[in-house]
Amino acid sequence: MEIIFIITTLIITALLNILIKRRFVIEFFSIIASSVALFESIVVALKVSTAGVYSPFVFFSVDSLGAIVMLIVACVGFITTIYSVPYLRQETAKGIIGFTRVKQYFALLNIFLAAMFLAITANSLVFAWISIEATTLSTAFLISFYDKPSAIEAAWKYLIINSIGLLLGFFGTLLYFTSMSSLGENGFVSWQSLLANTIHLDPLIAKIAFIFVLIGYGTKVGLVPMHTWKPDAYSKAPNPIGALLSGALLPVAFIVILRFKIITDMVVGSQFSQNLLIIFGILSIAVAALIMFNARNYKRLLAYSSIENAGVMALGFGFGGLAIFAATMHLIYHSLVKGVMFFSSGNLLLKYNSDKINNIKGALGVVPFTSILFIAGFLVVTGIPPFGIFQTKMQILSAGIQLHPVTTIITLFFMTLVFIGFLKHIVSMFFSQKPENIPVGEGNIWLIIPPLTLLVIIIILSFYTPPFLYRLINDAVAHY
Repeated sequence: MEIIFIITTLIITALLNILIKRRFVIEFFSIIASSVALFESIVVALKVSTAGVYSPFVFFSVDSLGAIVMLIVACVGFITTIYSVPYLRQETAKGIIGFTRVKQYFALLNIFLAAMFLAITANSLVFAWISIEATTLSTAFLISFYDKPSAIEAAWKYLIINSIGLLLGFFGTLLYFTSMSSLGENGFVSWQSLLANTIHLDPLIAKIAFIFVLIGYGTKVGLVPMHTWKPDAYSKAPNPIGALLSGALLPVAFIVILRFKIITDMVVGSQFSQNLLIIFGILSIAVAALIMFNARNYKRLLAYSSIENAGVMALGFGFGGLAIFAATMHLIYHSLVKGVMFFSSGNLLLKYNSDKINNIKGALGVVPFTSILFIAGFLVVTGIPPFGIFQTKMQILSAGIQLHPVTTIITLFFMTLVFIGFLKHIVSMFFSQKPENIPVGEGNIWLIIPPLTLLVIIIILSFYTPPFLYRLINDAVAHY
């Protein structure tokens, strides 16, 4: 019932946002809808942590990793909705957008969230694919939100690359269906029925199918070389949407890959899928590190950071063992810290009216709270102690050094390069001379509270994991 309530609430809110003509009501309904999603996601996570897989209806099913991703989407979605209110009000005051755009934004935002929740919880492989495709359609309009030629180009690039990628993923899904002699007892092929019929799946077909799935859904994750849409999309979309693309959509697509990995491992063993994840992981980290060093746009910089961290997660699940626990925790930390960084970069954009790194000077003296949040986000995402990502990266590298020493050393080198490149831009943006023509001040405290809240959650989780979340992570490690 909780899952239906979440999706229904978000869809109804999206429809109401189109019809309502008062801005305050639109904002209020959107915040209520996202808070309902957060509350119900916590309820579902608690049920999964105590009773195992939660299937209130035959169409829906939530396992331990699904519950974790539900929490991520709900938390980042709720904070993003709150941040969007003052952010869009500032842009309206500057004449960047009008009321019609605000209505469209909140309608698409709620549809985007509903599609992600459906993708996580759908028990049908086909409906999971349809839901992720729906995220492509809704976010394409958000990427082209400002109607600039470059934004429209980025939206088309995003739409075409992701649609082709998902078509490849769908072809891989159909190959898995060859193990089924008929539809499941519920009239559709579920994850459980597919897993139960792995004995009938040809090993060669399983390998080919997983390659297609990894390339297809890996496009949505942003693994190299399927990452080319990401920098353009992140740099042109409104900053709050960047937080959702990186912090929510990435883990949603990643969980689908991992579900197919379980099925493939049952047929051909785990070595095949793990090797593929390691290859894509090290490629993603290396390419992101090399490009980040010479980045010129700080929103694109965050996109390359997401590509690097997607590679770290792929390495963790590829190395196996303790690294799976670390990769799951990394997934959580990364989703939260990207919210901190995209919201902080949104504040910089509002203040400086530019997303170019060279145009941001002396930010620490102009917007001190925003600067501290962004710098803290940099320290978290690059794995500086004592933050949680330091622990997860060290655990992943420790697990990899035993079986893949060369890969691990190369990974450590490129992680160091990421830190150096990122630090170079941090020094340029925040510790340089303050320009005379930029007024000092944050503007609105509600632009500070959302990223600060996420940072506090990260710090708490770095030292303390709630028992129910710890049980969910351990159960996910046992199954994935």
